[in-house]
Amino acid sequence: MQVERATVTAIETAPWARNWLNCLPLYLLPHHALSRLMLVATRLRFRPWKDWQIRWFIRRYGVDMDSVAESDPGVYPEFNSFFTRALRGDARPIAPDPCSLACPVDGSVSQLGDLRDGSLLQAKGQHYSVSGLLASREAGAFLGGHFITLYLAPKDYHRVHMPVTGRLVRSIHVPGRLFPVKPSTVRGMNELFNRNERIVCLFETHAGPLALIMIGAMFVGAMDLVWRHGGATHTAALGVCVCEQPESCPVILNKGEEMGRFNMGSTVILLLGPGAIRWSKTLQPGTPVTMGESIGTLAGAG
Repeated sequence: MQVERATVTAIETAPWARNWLNCLPLYLLPHHALSRLMLVATRLRFRPWKDWQIRWFIRRYGVDMDSVAESDPGVYPEFNSFFTRALRGDARPIAPDPCSLACPVDGSVSQLGDLRDGSLLQAKGQHYSVSGLLASREAGAFLGGHFITLYLAPKDYHRVHMPVTGRLVRSIHVPGRLFPVKPSTVRGMNELFNRNERIVCLFETHAGPLALIMIGAMFVGAMDLVWRHGGATHTAALGVCVCEQPESCPVILNKGEEMGRFNMGSTVILLLGPGAIRWSKTLQPGTPVTMGESIGTLAGAG
């Protein structure tokens, strides 16, 4: 009995077991219904309500208001306008070297590395497939390539910018669940990013193909793209939707230009082809990053 009890105790106290057990109730939640409620709550323009929301959020998460273009919380018409706030023009310098890959968001590194055997590292001991993530025939272009996963905390700036100049080839909306993407869920839920709703944007760049994937999460069922609006708003019942961008009507976005935004916080994943990037040696899981800083050197650098 003592040996049996010791085994159970070890399982109960193992970090992976705790994370897995914590994830179990999330399967029962009505993700999209809750996200619709959040959509309404964060767009109400009743002044006492929205002012309370914004001021509470600033205090609760320690939002840095010094870099914000409009630092007066009372100016924002509703909470979502504050959450998707713009920054001052000089707040995030873009890495000027054309061979530098600029970080697309403020946040922290979740994982980075090489795409081996057609899979990405989600957390220690957990992998998920490139083909499942992209939900398209494009996976082959990235096999043997490179990836980085960037987590946006609630306090972070939630607009997404281009890491390098590129021409949009197609965007793909993949419906799914809206599980939270906080670190404990990432560690405890298998193939989390392949389960969640997401928008995959595929670009051609001077360094080859680039995939920028915006992952939806709990309360994040609405993601916007600059070339269209309401990119993935609560459409769990729909199938995969592929939007080809015709060459006769090109969408070309320069490095550092805004390409989309989250209406609540989530995760961005970048994929590049084989030999396209050398990641900065300072990057490792947990490293904080800011939009515009160099996170790697693209192929062709001296």
